[in-house]
Amino acid sequence: MEKNLDRDEMRELIGGAVRGDAFRRATFAGATRGFACEWVRVVVRPIELRGERHFQFAYQGAKKAVTKNFLDDEMEAPLDELIGFGFAGVHITTGAEEIDIRTSRKGRVHVGRHKLKEPVEVREAESHNRIKDVPLPEGKADHLLEVMGIATPDGRVRPTMRAKFTQINEFLKQLRHVFDDAKLADLGRDVSILDCGCGSSYLTLAAHHYLNDVLSVPARILGVDVNEEVIRKSMDRADQLGADKLLFECRRIGTADVQADIVFALHACDTATDDAIAQAVRSEARLLLSVPCCHHDLNKVIRADGPADVLRPVLRHGILLQRTADLVTDAFRALALRIMGYRTDVVEFVATEHTPRNLMIRAVRATFPKVGDAGHIAEYIELKRFWRVTPYIEKALGEPFQQLVRAAS
Repeated sequence: MEKNLDRDEMRELIGGAVRGDAFRRATFAGATRGFACEWVRVVVRPIELRGERHFQFAYQGAKKAVTKNFLDDEMEAPLDELIGFGFAGVHITTGAEEIDIRTSRKGRVHVGRHKLKEPVEVREAESHNRIKDVPLPEGKADHLLEVMGIATPDGRVRPTMRAKFTQINEFLKQLRHVFDDAKLADLGRDVSILDCGCGSSYLTLAAHHYLNDVLSVPARILGVDVNEEVIRKSMDRADQLGADKLLFECRRIGTADVQADIVFALHACDTATDDAIAQAVRSEARLLLSVPCCHHDLNKVIRADGPADVLRPVLRHGILLQRTADLVTDAFRALALRIMGYRTDVVEFVATEHTPRNLMIRAVRATFPKVGDAGHIAEYIELKRFWRVTPYIEKALGEPFQQLVRAAS
């Protein structure tokens, strides 16, 4: 069922759903149409804390994340403030239905509601009387962590694997945060995932285990890498785990014949990240999680010439040139994804002490993607003009993308 609402009706709808006993989760994201807001995404859900019902507000910004918990009688003000920001997209899940609220640039509010095929009993507010809320907690026996050599049979994390343990959990948190936004829970079939450049497959195995065994979301994963040795080791681990929905192939990124719902590209070296992004776009994947690595391509060609001459004091230093090229490369990638209809942001998914390559490009394909947004194309063209470069992502995305840029030029 779909209809249009005015803003007062929208406020009443959101407030009533969140305060209701059947409320499970609300995600606020997209551009803001109201007051200035530092947050790019806010998730609200009920929890149980010290025996009392609370509402948890998880705020995520470009540079920081903040979580606040409010009692029933304390949450009116933060909820009103959140609604006042006017996020373009609000998705609410209750025990019986899903509500999707979209606000256009002109302020029109469009609401879609549909009943769940099999209404589920509303879970009691999730208990937070524990040390840490992580997807794969420490101190609990986990066959996956044992097989990967991260934990002992009784669940103790090995000191030398602490950074890897943290990295896995932070990655799974990112996956969990955007899974609902990508509308992947109700496909009516296995979620298809492609892991590009899977390497030693720590995160591949963890994602398979977390979705299938922890969240009970049926998922099939194909991991690809050009290194035959790591593929063999990954296959051995999959056999040890009895993971029949986990496959590995030795092949180059971009050559897998699979229509993926989710694409991972975690530490794919240099332009391999661009090839993975292009694979996601061609597949019309609903979700992309990419952690780039080894940005060499633009580092070879960026110079303090033309408009960029003003940056000569920065670019004369090798290390600063390298970091600038890294940032420019990822900016081009994020902008190209926006042009191709993805809601995209770049976040720090784990602290630098766990891995120096800690920036994640996170992209969710819109339900009705707007491909070729004129504003984003103009930004892309201006960025090319300033740096006097053509990024590899343009080549990777091929003729459909290049035609959009040429038409605007």
